[in-house]
Amino acid sequence: MKIGIIGATGKAGSKITQEALNRGHQVTVLVRNADKAKKMFADTVTVIEKNAFDLTKQDFAGLDVIVNAFSVPVGKHLAYRHIDLAAQLIQLFRETDSPRLVFILGGGSLQTKDGLLVDQLQKMPNSEGWIDTPQSQLHELNFLRTVTNVNWVGVSPSENFVDGPKTAYVRGSDELLFDENNKSEVSSGTMAAAILDELEKPSIHQARFTVRNK
Repeated sequence: MKIGIIGATGKAGSKITQEALNRGHQVTVLVRNADKAKKMFADTVTVIEKNAFDLTKQDFAGLDVIVNAFSVPVGKHLAYRHIDLAAQLIQLFRETDSPRLVFILGGGSLQTKDGLLVDQLQKMPNSEGWIDTPQSQLHELNFLRTVTNVNWVGVSPSENFVDGPKTAYVRGSDELLFDENNKSEVSSGTMAAAILDELEKPSIHQARFTVRNK
């Protein structure tokens, strides 16, 4: 496949890029800093240097998949831009089946026995400095759920999303997943593997899934 990745130098995007390359796919990275991307991936990828909000339909021409791994700095109160970019991508590809759009969503929108995780996170000390990110990604998911004429899929990590290699994994839908030790964690490598597995053998359409380390 020909896969474009927005935010390919970030925690999620870099692992998705590497996993796609390892599986023999052609990858285009759409990034703000081309030098950083070239240092990370050398000549194994095609690099487009643009602000995500300046990307046009032509920038995505020929791609089978677009992965939106865009992120904003925590604490800058720019989390609403997750919703803005999702809306922009959806608008570009209304009434199409290709490319497939993949949205990396937060874990805050996942359901627990006590309600949504984001509502519990909001009660944590000093949450006002970062809670806007999981809140905005919940709004992003709710927006995507209204979209019925674009080929999209969403992915939420577990409560703890850590940088690390891939492992075996367990996949779910809308409930926060825990292992036998009551731990809810997924590594960036594991999530990348789960995303590529879904891209290679599609089973989810216009819905969100979640994943945890096994």
